[in-house]
Parts: sequence; C-alpha cells; structure tokens
Amino acid sequence: MTKYTDQGKQDTRSGYGAGMTELGRTNPNVVALCADLVGSLKIETFIEESPERFFQTGIAEANMMGIAAGLTIGGKIPFASTFANFATGRVYDQIRQSIAYSDKNVKICASHAGLTLGEDGATHQILEDIGLMKMLPGMTVINPCDFNQTKAATIAIAEHHGPVYLRFGRPKVANFTPVDQKFEIGKAVMLSEGTDVTIIATGHLVWEALIAAESLENQGISAEVINIHTIKPLDEEAILASVKKTGCVVTAEEHNYLGGLGESVSGVLSSHYPAPQEFVATKDTFGESGTPEQLMEKYGLNNKAIEAAVLKVLKRK
Repeated sequence: MTKYTDQGKQDTRSGYGAGMTELGRTNPNVVALCADLVGSLKIETFIEESPERFFQTGIAEANMMGIAAGLTIGGKIPFASTFANFATGRVYDQIRQSIAYSDKNVKICASHAGLTLGEDGATHQILEDIGLMKMLPGMTVINPCDFNQTKAATIAIAEHHGPVYLRFGRPKVANFTPVDQKFEIGKAVMLSEGTDVTIIATGHLVWEALIAAESLENQGISAEVINIHTIKPLDEEAILASVKKTGCVVTAEEHNYLGGLGESVSGVLSSHYPAPQEFVATKDTFGESGTPEQLMEKYGLNNKAIEAAVLKVLKRK
C-alpha cells in the first residue's frame, strides 16, 4: 500500500483559518462572520487584513445565519463560523428557511465537531450534524481530514455556488495530504488500493484508517482506503467500483452511525450492489467529558476499532 507520513500535527480549524487568510487576499467578495469565537476559529489574520469584511455577531448564532443569507443578496460570499453544535442544532430553522430553502450562497463553517472537542463534554460534542445538514435539499456537506485538506476545501467552496456545510475540529491531528492538492467537491480520494476489503473514512478517521490498513497488511489483508471528504454529493461511482472489487466495506466516522457517512454508503449499496458492511461510528449515544484520545478509545473510533471491524466484515463475505 502507499505509505503516508505525518508532516507534523496541526488542527483542522487552523486549516480553515489559513484558507480564510488566502481568500481574504484573493477574493474581495468573501466576508467572514463569527459568533464570539474568533480565536477558536483561527480567523484573526483575515480580520487584521480585511477588518471591513468581518462581522462579529456575538453569541447570536441565529441572527448570524440570517445576516449571512442577507449578505448574499448583494453578491457577497459569507463564511459564517462557530462551533459545530451552535452552527447546526441551535440554528437549524434559520438554516433551513433562510439558507437552504432560499438557496443562498452561504458557507456554514463549523469547528469543534464530534468527540474530539474533548473536555467540554456532551452538550458541545455534536454527533448528529452531518445527518442534520445532509438532509437539507441543496446543501453540500464536506468533512476534510487534515490541515492541508481543510485549507484546500475552504478555498474551493468559495468558488462553489450554493449553501455548504464545512465541518472541522479542535485537536491537532496528523497532517498527511499534499500541500498543493486540488480539492474537488464530490470526488473521493483513493489513498491506497487493495483487494480484500474497502475502508471508507471521513474526517479524523481517515488517518486512523491508514494506520489500520498498514496493520492489516502485516496480517496479509489487503485493504483499500478511500477518503470521502464530501458526504453530499457522495461519490457513488468510487464507492461502487471499490466494493465490487473487494466485496465488503467498513465505514469510519466521528459521528452517530444514524444519519452519517455509513448510512449514506449503505443506501448506495442497497440500491446498486448489496455487500456486507460494518460501521465504525458512535452507537446512538451522546458523548462525555474526557481527552480526545480517551473518548475515541471508549467510543470505538480509532485504528483498533477499524481493524476489528475489518476482521468482522471479512467473515461475512
């Protein structure tokens, strides 16, 4: 399999900040909004360089979404950013009515998603946001895997017309994708080819999938690893081509198995090519306070859990 190396751990939210800095310098229509979390979203440089294009809405997320929708009418491209829990669950009505239903060109940029938010606990660790957002007609849903890919995704969505949900996280994680990558919305990335099992991962679980694949290779199991950074629109062609080759699949995500990536993949397979599937995801539960490592271990969201799921699904082929 192809070997990937960690170029140095970085948080994906800083990838968003780096992307916003570049957009601030290259796209005069991009504006930024934030709900009192500038430091957490890493957009200080954008604000320093383009203060007239930044709107601090305070702890008023619903208003932020309405303001963002209004800014699009004048041709602006608003990037509205806050924690993922506040960017979806708290403001779902405003997103549905003012952004999705109205087909407004708003980019909803959500940090601190999933269990890796860590010590802030269950109230902030949203594990339902992908499901909430993918169900909205016309909403594009993107969940990049590392700093470089988050930066590339941030830049790419500015060129995409229509509402986008961009999900990223708090902790420093492996940064392993190319610095100069071309980010194509809706196109899966083949990370390593294999013949025995397909591992489809998103977000923080992509690096864990690569670690699992390397361990499996040492056991004589050939795993194909695919990075699904865009959950909607889903790259059905890539999924079907891989599973037709391997005959089984494991999906891995930092999200509830209800409504997440795995459910989208199972929908594709049930319609076109039924095959055994195992889910690495949270099992209809809320999180709790703890370090990211403790929580990912307890809730079964790491390379060991992926490896175990592979061994299980292979028995079902």
